[in-house]
Amino acid sequence: MTPARIHRQRGIALLEALIAVVILAIGLLGTIGLQARSYSALADAGMRAEATIAADRLVGIMSNDVANLANYQVALDAAAPAALAPWAAETAAAIPGARYSVTVVPEAQRTRVDIEIHWRRKRGDADNQHLVTAYIR
Repeated sequence: MTPARIHRQRGIALLEALIAVVILAIGLLGTIGLQARSYSALADAGMRAEATIAADRLVGIMSNDVANLANYQVALDAAAPAALAPWAAETAAAIPGARYSVTVVPEAQRTRVDIEIHWRRKRGDADNQHLVTAYIR
C-alpha cells in the first residue's frame, strides 16, 4: 500500500466503533421500552387475577346464603350493603381504588349474578373492568 492510501483510511476504525455504539444504544432503548410494557402488562394481569379471585369469593359467599341473594345487590359507586361490607373491605385492600357492582337477576330455576369490578392502574388511565357472571340455584 502506498503511504497516501494509508493516510486516507485513518479514523475508519473510530467511525466503525461510533456506528456500533449507536446501533447498540438503539437496541438497548428498544429493550428498555419492551421491559416497561412488560411490567405494565404484568401489573394489569395481577389486578385482573385479584378481581377474579374477589368475584369467585363473593360467588362462594352468596352460594351459602341463597335465601338472601337480593341483599347483595349494589349499584356501581353505591355504598355497600351490610351483607357485602366484609367482602368490599377485602376487595378494596387487594385492589386499590376498586369500584364494583353486583346485579342479582332471578330467573326460572336459578338466579343470575353479575359481579363487575372496575379499577384504574394509574391516574388518568381508562377504567379496567372485569365482569363475572355466575348462576346460583
